[in-house]
Amino acid sequence: MTTHQHKSAAGKFGIANILVILGLGILLCGEAYCGFRLHTLSTERKQIKEDYSTINNITFGLFSVDQWRDKIATVVHSQVHDFKITPEQKKALQAEVSQALHSLVSKAVATINKPQTSFAGKLKKFAFNKFIDTNQIQELVPSFARTIINKVNSPASTGRLKDIATSKINQLEKETYDSTKTAAAAVDSFMYHKYHVSNNVQFDQQLKAQLVANRIASFKYSFGMLGFLLAVLVIWWLLRNQYHLKAILYVMSLLFAFVLITVGITTSIIEVDARIGTLNFILMDQKVSFDNQVLFFQSKSILGIVEVLLKQPKADAVLVGVLILVFVIVFPVLRLVFTGIHILSRKKFAENKIVRYFTFESGHWTMADVMIVGILMTYIGLNGILESQLSNLNIHNSFLTTATQNSTSLQFGYFVFVAFVLYSLVLTTIVKRITPYSAT
Repeated sequence: MTTHQHKSAAGKFGIANILVILGLGILLCGEAYCGFRLHTLSTERKQIKEDYSTINNITFGLFSVDQWRDKIATVVHSQVHDFKITPEQKKALQAEVSQALHSLVSKAVATINKPQTSFAGKLKKFAFNKFIDTNQIQELVPSFARTIINKVNSPASTGRLKDIATSKINQLEKETYDSTKTAAAAVDSFMYHKYHVSNNVQFDQQLKAQLVANRIASFKYSFGMLGFLLAVLVIWWLLRNQYHLKAILYVMSLLFAFVLITVGITTSIIEVDARIGTLNFILMDQKVSFDNQVLFFQSKSILGIVEVLLKQPKADAVLVGVLILVFVIVFPVLRLVFTGIHILSRKKFAENKIVRYFTFESGHWTMADVMIVGILMTYIGLNGILESQLSNLNIHNSFLTTATQNSTSLQFGYFVFVAFVLYSLVLTTIVKRITPYSAT
């Protein structure tokens, strides 16, 4: 585009320009609405996952003394309630009692038959040997043992034994607790009220349903943003020969780029979710299970990563945060601003060194494209490390079974940021072709 064409275009602002502004304005509103909804959905998803991770945190589950106490007490209560001596156990117990009685009789006889020095002792020994037949007593032992076992196994005796055992278990339950009990109860109460549920099963079902609905809606608004962006590029193609419209068309296109980078840096780009899906083992012939034990969860946007780095006490972390802020966010935004100024300004201002530098040369300093590669490599590396570490926790044997779950994933903010980088490259190519001044 020559300087003469630029001046001609500036003097022809009329109905065509208004139609372009109105048309692209409608598309821009659609793009902004989809971006706003996607950002909102990302925030909602993060909050839902954080709530889920809080209530299912391993601290309140597998690492909680209260949880272990309750599960073990349930098993023991069940065993006590169902306690009943089987015929085999009855036979074995009767043999043990008989042996004990035989031994007791033998010891009693041996004690009485010891040499006696006193008259009373000698008299007792004489009377015992005269009137008591020890062999006959030993023959009666099996019937005594049978009577004792029948008495112990009677409903009344069994009931008393169960009551004694239950009272001791209840006492042990009251004496066994940890510091998480109050905190866990407060968290459960708050979360149940927040999501209008009454127990953990309903809570899990409710949040899983919300996450599915959230993901479907996020896909819809992501494709909506992409559709509006493609519509802008189609309009550029259709109006590629209308030089008098290109300035206003380019400026309107810049607004789409601002929407993309705003959504891209504020919406979650990566989600790290590691958990123990199930942990099962057998205790007293009964299954004890811990499900959905969250080990770690984090969801961050580019702006969130910068914020975390800037708050670190270490200088190197702060430096990295500043570099990301400057070269991934500030420089790309300044480049968009100055390209707009270059296109709309008269030659003297458009040819200003600062304006020209940010318009045509600052691309060497903008690291948005490097950032998307870095995020992708970080995701691949982190996902591989988590898979490797979690696989070491997978155990399958006759006593213990564990299954871990790695749900780490790239989020919609990453793909919006990728779209911004690609779109900004297209705009850079366009500005070099439509500038009324030299691009070199």
